[in-house]
Formats: sequence, structure tokens, C-alpha cells
Amino acid sequence: MFPEEPIYAQLARIGKALASPVRLRLLDVLDQRERTVEELARAAGIPLKNTSAQLQQLRAAQLVTSRREGTHVYYRLADEGVSRFLGEFQAFADGRLADLREAVRARLGSLEGVTAEELAARLEDPGTVVVDVRSAADYAAGHVPGAISVPVDELLSRLGELPTDAEIVAYCGGPYCVVSPEAVRQLREHGYDARPLDGGLLGWRRTGKRLAR
Repeated sequence: MFPEEPIYAQLARIGKALASPVRLRLLDVLDQRERTVEELARAAGIPLKNTSAQLQQLRAAQLVTSRREGTHVYYRLADEGVSRFLGEFQAFADGRLADLREAVRARLGSLEGVTAEELAARLEDPGTVVVDVRSAADYAAGHVPGAISVPVDELLSRLGELPTDAEIVAYCGGPYCVVSPEAVRQLREHGYDARPLDGGLLGWRRTGKRLAR
């Protein structure tokens, strides 16, 4: 053992907690809003038993915390510092790993997006309509100011509510969410000018932009 090993062993606890695609997915979902284990499992697409086990490891590394309300236990990120760290970690990995960039392109496509800074400057522009394609519950927990809620499974039936002479900016949860790119493709197929928001809601919030509720 080298003299500093106990120090590095503590640092390695964070690395161990992040060394799992499942745990990284759970952190991104929890970064959007707090959820029960059951809600988190459904939102993340992960079996309930596995979700519970992975949460315990994230708690051990003090990345998530919980509160009890009646018979339900709600989980959330430990604090805003975890969210900032996740954003920096993902940006660092994107700059280093060509395989990550390729995996993102393979999953999300190569649609040109709108940056958070660009959208913030256009929120008062009547020629820009912001559409939140997440669930109504996610929208109620916090959304881009001025955004309208059109869950993706309702999009085609509600096209008549969207103006055809404006640019539609659609967003979902986080940087790797496949829902808003799919919504943009559907909108374009029906003649709308549409682009996704880079980074989704998390990209908006991690750049210091406020949420409306």
C-alpha cells in the first residue's frame, strides 16, 4: 500500500458509482425531477428490482438522497452540484470519445439543434414555438418558460394546435433522449419547420437557465 491509497480509495467510490450504464441512466432521469422507485424504473426503462439495487449504490456514494411521504419513498439527486458534475462529465467524455459521439449520432441522428443560448434569446419571438414532448407530469415539475406541453404520443393528433408559420423547437429530458429527435422528424414529415433543443431540458438547466412551473 502506498501512503495515499486511503485517499484515492475514497475518490474511487465516485468512479465506481459511475461505472455502470444503468446508474448513469438513473442519474440523468433523477436530474429531471424526483421520483419513487417505481416511477424511476418506468421512466428509465429498467426492471424495478435492478433499479432499487442500483439506487443503493448511488446513495452509498452520496450522489442521490431520498425522502419519505406516507408510504412512498422519493429519490432525487443529492444536490445541484451532482447535476453540474454530470453535465461536465458528459461534455468531457464527448470531447474524448469518438465512439460516444458515434453512438449518439446512431441513436439520435444528425439533426441540427438549437442551443440553450439561442433559444433563450428567442423566447419572446412569436416566430418561435417551444414544445415540451415529455409527459404532462414532467412538464408540471418544470419546463422551459413559455413552452407548451404536447406529449409525444399526442403529437400527431394535436398538430392543428401548432402554427405552420413558426419554427418549432421541441425538447425532451436530457442530452441522450430519443423522443425530441423523433418528434422533430414527425413534424418535418407534416410540413413543419422544426429543430430539437440541444441537451434537452437538462442542457437548458445546466447552463443556468430558469425553469417555469
